[in-house]
Amino acid sequence: MDKTMSSRQSAAGPLVLVPLGWGQRLSDAWKAVMTFSRRKPLGAISGFFLILMAIAAVFAEVVAPYGAYQINPIDSFQGPSVRHFFGTDQIGRDVFSRVVFGSRISMEVGIIAVGIGLTVASFLGILSGYIGGKFDTIVQRISDALQTIPGIILAMALVSILQPSLTNVMFAISFVIIPFNQRVIRSAVLSVKENTYIEAARAIGAGQLRIMFGHVLPNVAAPIIVLASVLFGFAILTEASLSFLGLGTPPPTPSWGMMLSGEGRQFMESAPWLSIFPGLAITLAVLAFNLFGDALRDVLDPRLRGT
Repeated sequence: MDKTMSSRQSAAGPLVLVPLGWGQRLSDAWKAVMTFSRRKPLGAISGFFLILMAIAAVFAEVVAPYGAYQINPIDSFQGPSVRHFFGTDQIGRDVFSRVVFGSRISMEVGIIAVGIGLTVASFLGILSGYIGGKFDTIVQRISDALQTIPGIILAMALVSILQPSLTNVMFAISFVIIPFNQRVIRSAVLSVKENTYIEAARAIGAGQLRIMFGHVLPNVAAPIIVLASVLFGFAILTEASLSFLGLGTPPPTPSWGMMLSGEGRQFMESAPWLSIFPGLAITLAVLAFNLFGDALRDVLDPRLRGT
């Protein structure tokens, strides 16, 4: 019987085949979301906030009442009001609009940097954990050497060498992500490869690549997903830190870190809203990613279910 069909015995007669379409799948997905919300309310709230942040980033032109670069000197240093929710800066740009457009930079850095860094870390972690031997030793010793350097210092050094730009910031963050996270994935692989189904796959003649990416990878997907959710917050915070230090996104591109470093720091006493709202955006985004990642870990890790 087709897996997409379910059987139902009617009261009047024969067995009836009922197709399981998108309606049933959406119903199951909604039940899963509601179960997650009941078990992890903070994680659900964080996930909802992240969805709003993603919508604001994608549809920034619609959400923001003004352009990111729209200047109106007459309205300079206006405090928060109905017309300008977060006030204006020294040349009359709307701070709320720039915070909204800044979320696009943060999401772009998070998706690309974490995507590249975690993909490389997963590949190295799986190879290192499964193959072992000299390859494992070389990879781990290189990781040990890189982990002796604080992540922000390593990112600063890379961006300084490559020249400040958004592309180089994303490369630096992805490079910083690799050493520690490949070790986490490697430890999961070391546990998985000892299971009997791996031995069974070898016994029936499955190749090494098929075992690694057909059997090992799906069984270490849960920690990879959790790492991705937590690393988004790390990427946003690192990008903001580099921008604050003048090594990130070049002005006048709206970036939360650049807004703090520029007008936010310069006019902190006379116009505190210029630093409060970008700083609040960074805090809420990082906190939401961390809480959502913790909730995912508790749900996806069998050892933590029910605790």
